[in-house]
Amino acid sequence: MRLFLLSLICVVGGSCLSPQALRAQEWSRFRGPNGMGLSEAKDLPATWTEADYQWRVALPGVGHSSPVLWGDKIFLNSADAATATRYVVCLSAADGRELWRRQYASQTHSIHARNTYGSSTPAVDAERIYVAWSTPARLTLLALDHDGRDVWDLDLGPVVSEHGFGTSPMLYQDLVILSNNQQAYELEPGQQPGRSSMLAFDAKTGELRWNLPRVSSRVSFSTPCIYQAAGGRSELICTSTSDGVFSLDPLTGRENWSTPGLLALRVVSSPLIADGLIFGSIGSGGGGNAVTAVRPGPNAETAYVVKTNASYVPTLVAQQGLLFMFNDRGVVSCLDVRTGEVHWRERLSRGFSGSPVIGDGKVYIIDDDGNVLVLAAEKEYRLLGNNPLGEPSRSTPAIAGSRLYLRTLSHLVSVGGK
Repeated sequence: MRLFLLSLICVVGGSCLSPQALRAQEWSRFRGPNGMGLSEAKDLPATWTEADYQWRVALPGVGHSSPVLWGDKIFLNSADAATATRYVVCLSAADGRELWRRQYASQTHSIHARNTYGSSTPAVDAERIYVAWSTPARLTLLALDHDGRDVWDLDLGPVVSEHGFGTSPMLYQDLVILSNNQQAYELEPGQQPGRSSMLAFDAKTGELRWNLPRVSSRVSFSTPCIYQAAGGRSELICTSTSDGVFSLDPLTGRENWSTPGLLALRVVSSPLIADGLIFGSIGSGGGGNAVTAVRPGPNAETAYVVKTNASYVPTLVAQQGLLFMFNDRGVVSCLDVRTGEVHWRERLSRGFSGSPVIGDGKVYIIDDDGNVLVLAAEKEYRLLGNNPLGEPSRSTPAIAGSRLYLRTLSHLVSVGGK
């Protein structure tokens, strides 16, 4: 059982909608409510053309940051590829009009060829938007109000990372929580190894509420989520290469339980919780990917492991007993959540980096070439649509009201709605 746990590490102008419709379900963090990638929306389209867009707008710079929404406002990150200047942008959800833009000077540094300086997805609540990025000298976490005014700005110290930054902040009650996962070894002569930690801050003031040091090995990019344990207790589910899957008290940072880490492969995707199991993946550009399902708790144990065409970068998504797994090299699998039995498996693309979401009984994912694939969220394979956006993408769709918001490298598209 422990060997299996060593394999687990949970791991990238048109018609207007009324404010009431847009507020049907806030999409407030990476992959929406609790990061599970599930939307309550109805009447979402499966196929469309450019003529069906509500709007398509150019963004400043480039990035993989997914959009988040609160009410009638969209927020996202982007960056200038040549100067590393960071942008925080607010758009009108109704018509795509830019409402405001904040610009922050930065410094260029080495990042992975598939990364950008604007890859982290913001988090948003009723009062503020929270964004994070890093340079080797500074991990930045800042809060703005919905009109783009500064609330607080934190320098969390240097960052050691061979591939750059990509972790997204998340919210729990009055806390902003960030995984500060870093490299264990020097990347340049004389550079000190990184110091990893889990951090929580007061959302209103930026005051540090708790700081839990963690082991460093390889940089990981997982964004945590909340698991409702037996008795109604909320647990913060975190993952990294070094520490494996571990559970913290989200209010204090105290560890509840953990599994062993794996020092060989990297965590990129984020945790998924479905049918009482916690799912995640590890992998590398050279292969060795594995998806593992764990029964959480002080005596955590592995339910099953999937290695064939397992995902590495894309996070999993599940609904009604079905688990959908998107392999980085373009293979999609539908499995039984409880057993891991494969219902169907198809090669649909050259590759996936963004993560899937589900709405209106459909699975949506944008492939690396910028095609939005739409699948029936069913036990039988049905490809419902393949919709080109005209530009590469490594972002994850957002859903609010009855609209899809789709980020490419340098544009944002809105489609759907009435």
